[in-house]
Amino acid sequence: MKAYEIRDGFGLDKLVSCERPDPTPGPFQVRVRVKATSLNQRDLMMVEGRYNPRQKLPLIPNSDGAGVVDAVGPGVTRVKPGDRVMGLFSQAWMGGEPSRAAQTSTLGGPLDGALADTMVLHEDGVIATPAYLSDEEAATLPCAALTAWSALVTYGGVKAGDTVLVQGTGGVSIFGLQIARMLGARVILTSSRDDKLEKARALGAHELINYVTTPDWDKAARALTGGVGVDHVVEVGGAGTFEKSLRAVRIGGTVSVIGVLSGGAGTVPLTPVLMQNLRVQGILVGHRQGFEALNRALTLHGVHPVVDRVFPFAEARAAFEYLKSGAHFGKVVIRVG
Repeated sequence: MKAYEIRDGFGLDKLVSCERPDPTPGPFQVRVRVKATSLNQRDLMMVEGRYNPRQKLPLIPNSDGAGVVDAVGPGVTRVKPGDRVMGLFSQAWMGGEPSRAAQTSTLGGPLDGALADTMVLHEDGVIATPAYLSDEEAATLPCAALTAWSALVTYGGVKAGDTVLVQGTGGVSIFGLQIARMLGARVILTSSRDDKLEKARALGAHELINYVTTPDWDKAARALTGGVGVDHVVEVGGAGTFEKSLRAVRIGGTVSVIGVLSGGAGTVPLTPVLMQNLRVQGILVGHRQGFEALNRALTLHGVHPVVDRVFPFAEARAAFEYLKSGAHFGKVVIRVG
């Protein structure tokens, strides 16, 4: 099998192509020929050593992958050869509350991930690809789409008429926009670029804020809600945006903490959390039951993921560089098969 490994230390220059023996599925395992993999900020941070500096190497990165089952081991009943599937980010989290097993069974670290032409996974760790989606589109769902779904639906309880503030135009944020619209919610979206804001408007964002020209975007968001505040913030910025998110949300509202793009450490102002009865929810992607529900909803509404650019497998490092540049709108995908 062909793959990329992080080898001999961290950094994009340490991401190298390699050959490994073709694996054979064991009992209750399936072999997937990967057709596409998408990139998440988590994957970039893993390659650069910022996500887990103690990660054992070599490691095949990437948490998201979609492909076709081509062999199954003894006892497999969930899928059969020829089935199109996606891998679950957390291979051991089927539903309910997360556990230590859920944390330590994630693809792309600590387990080998999808930047390879072949994966062997437990049959419980794959889920059927919606028939109307391409492999490139399907490869965007396991992390970014499920994270947004978990934030807004599984834990957020967003309903029609609520106001959701989405930060930026990366994968999770654009899925947050699409899912919130699907739920009948009003969406306020922030970005540093007017051209991206216009793309978001075309996808259905109701109000747009350029946080460069309007640095007090939290006040602008409150003004757009008549001074009340938004019901839910999809917080992907991290330490640099968290305090503004607390100021943008209404009394009794929710802030879903998803990303750390502007840093993972900072001072947490507890007074507004306490005095405004706020709910701050960390989101660890999601479980299989949530993924199944997400796929049913996407299929019912015919929602297509927003794929910014597709790179060939030979240009995997260039795909990471493009993600790192921040020029993307939606998801960056690598075509593998």
